[in-house]
Amino acid sequence: MFKTILVPVDLGEVDVAKPAIDKAIALADWSGATVRLINIQPLLPATYMDYVPSDFDGQQKEWAEKAMAELAAKVPLPEGRVSTVVRIGGIYPEILAEAEEWGADLIVIGSHRPAMSTYLLGSNAKTIVRHAKCSVLVVRD
Repeated sequence: MFKTILVPVDLGEVDVAKPAIDKAIALADWSGATVRLINIQPLLPATYMDYVPSDFDGQQKEWAEKAMAELAAKVPLPEGRVSTVVRIGGIYPEILAEAEEWGADLIVIGSHRPAMSTYLLGSNAKTIVRHAKCSVLVVRD
């Protein structure tokens, strides 16, 4: 079945990712797959660069890597079958790039319930579903 499962995690809303992580763990447990948790840190607009420390991006990435490691430590899969990665950039382009580079055959992504704002503005989950070269499972709470 699936051998490599990618799970995007927004560290600001881990509760949205939790059902997706749980589903990915169940699928990985059943199929022997590996799971990679991914977090995307957005690029800081240049207009804000005068107001933050010069190493702000590095500090954010370091914080995110630590938080992702703590989250991965709670995943009940054998060591070596769970990994994490933090990338910097746009959310859906980075998720799609990681899926392709890592060779993911499934992306399991948590999503909010639809609201008027998502119908008007779109969502990252919708774009990932539309453009992914692998299967995508959208999990709602």
